[in-house]
Amino acid sequence: MVTDFFKRLFNIRDRNEQAKFTGVTAVEKRQQAKQQAPVIEVTEKQAVESQLDLSALFYSLLFATPSTTTTGIANNLERNVMQNIEQALSSPQAIAENVLKLPSKILELDKKLSDDGIKTQELIQLIEQDPLLCVDVLKLCNSPAFKRSDSDVNSIKQALVQVGRQQLRQFITVCLARELIDIKPIYFRRFGAEIWRHSMQVAFLASELSSPDQRDSSFLLGLLHDVGKIAIFKMLVDSFYQAEPGEQPNSMLFKQVMTTKSLTLSALLARHWQLPRHFETPLTLLANTNIKPDDDMALLIWKANIISECSMLLQADKLPKPALALLLAQVEFSEEQFIELHQQLINF
Repeated sequence: MVTDFFKRLFNIRDRNEQAKFTGVTAVEKRQQAKQQAPVIEVTEKQAVESQLDLSALFYSLLFATPSTTTTGIANNLERNVMQNIEQALSSPQAIAENVLKLPSKILELDKKLSDDGIKTQELIQLIEQDPLLCVDVLKLCNSPAFKRSDSDVNSIKQALVQVGRQQLRQFITVCLARELIDIKPIYFRRFGAEIWRHSMQVAFLASELSSPDQRDSSFLLGLLHDVGKIAIFKMLVDSFYQAEPGEQPNSMLFKQVMTTKSLTLSALLARHWQLPRHFETPLTLLANTNIKPDDDMALLIWKANIISECSMLLQADKLPKPALALLLAQVEFSEEQFIELHQQLINF
């Protein structure tokens, strides 16, 4: 069991104090606190095993499968989905066109919003052309994660003044990308909500941890890094209708396949969508789960992904403290730094 594996390695004391998010960039905080972080030697084997174990725990959270039912053998449902995954990897075009379409407006609008030459009124008119988009953006502005004051934001103009152009651009990107995970059957909405929450957290963390000139790119990359996982889940939804009653995705093998294959599929989808190379390359590097990426952007998403998974599992009381210590050592974060970000992520 993953818990036993980590308990053999560490014994971490409890901490009751919780840090408050201050708004200081995470890059500066990491530089200030780097010498205070606990020194934990992590072998390459331990790193690979801990990340696979983390992913398995995370999928258990998403699927809400009792741990007592987890097995090492794939059932018929899982075998069918894994076969579909292999077909998808050999023909990502079919997935991109029929299963998971990138909203046509997302790159076009993002490009316009990145133009510093566009006037404020012109920018507002551009956004207001889509009333549904306006509603979604205002909801995001007033959400606990992003609300800046006690009063609600009631217009795009007010949002632009209160959160700024860069933040508003990110909000619009989020609202457009949200269309990717439109899971209609009620039974599957929990997964959709949790995987989207994770994508939002990774986007937020990637933006927080990146340098100022990389924030917009890292935000969008964080938002899209799990599109392969979303595509696979949609395949799973279709397979449920043909499955035997009671069959659930609960094997360790299936969870590991979801981890490794979904990242590869994300990179292939990015290529088919003709995203800029600075998106496709990091996704391709992240697909190799056996090594820590050395590319700056890929490393950023890799760290943000681990922090988000740890945060969501910790909130659900499913992450042993020894496991957290090992994973934080890999991303070079102290427990204090993590708890501070964790308090912010709870609002997502």
